[in-house]
Amino acid sequence: MNVEAKLLAGSVPVVQIVWARTLVHTLFVVALFGPRHGWWRLFVTRRPATQLTRSLLLLVSTSLFFTAIGKVPLADATAVSFTSPLLVAALAGPMLGERVDLRHWLAIAAGFAGALIVIRPIGGATNPYLFLVLGNSACYAVYQILTRRVAAFDRPETSVTYSALIGTLVLSVVAPLSCKAPAGPPEWAMLATLGLLGGLGHYYVARGFTLGPASILSPFHYVQLVGAAAMGFLVFGDVPSAWTWVGAAIIIASGLYIAWREAVRP
Repeated sequence: MNVEAKLLAGSVPVVQIVWARTLVHTLFVVALFGPRHGWWRLFVTRRPATQLTRSLLLLVSTSLFFTAIGKVPLADATAVSFTSPLLVAALAGPMLGERVDLRHWLAIAAGFAGALIVIRPIGGATNPYLFLVLGNSACYAVYQILTRRVAAFDRPETSVTYSALIGTLVLSVVAPLSCKAPAGPPEWAMLATLGLLGGLGHYYVARGFTLGPASILSPFHYVQLVGAAAMGFLVFGDVPSAWTWVGAAIIIASGLYIAWREAVRP
């Protein structure tokens, strides 16, 4: 999905890319789950405020990331986005009641030090768009926490439907004002599959968070770095710098340490 967004960013307005992402996501999950669970039941929630807040957070998170992705290498953006599980671990205490001890906090601090290594805020090599990725990570972390919280009340099918609802409603009004016709079938196909990939991904997130603690599940998305580095090189010719690998290694090590601590905790 991120590769497609980066490819589209050069010729399609970001607001249109995000609109396609949310609109097709909503249509896809309604068509997929509606016949089985009932169309209207997908929108029945016991926590409407939480669901709408999740949807708004995902809209902001996606907008920030898709804005940044056109300006930074895919591996760099992915590495910085790995701070999201660290934020989930930090917020799991006050928001979910999960214990976060001193070792967790030290690991979280180390992870953010790794993010600063990738961003390099001091010096001429800084790419300011990476700070948008940090904002994306913060929004997505709270989104995951709320997904975990609402899992006790709503089905995953309802949560994944609400994920893109605000984006679909808001951008369906705003985006047509600045839309640009895709250049050809490849761009049409990418705009359509953005939502398909996003819808499936967020269903799996919602489903997973019904089965396990957020602080354990979140680090699993580190596998994205392998795909991001490979696709960034093959599609865009980007070669991650040594700083990216060092920073990413520290972030990943921090997240995996937190996951290990959760696994061995009585």
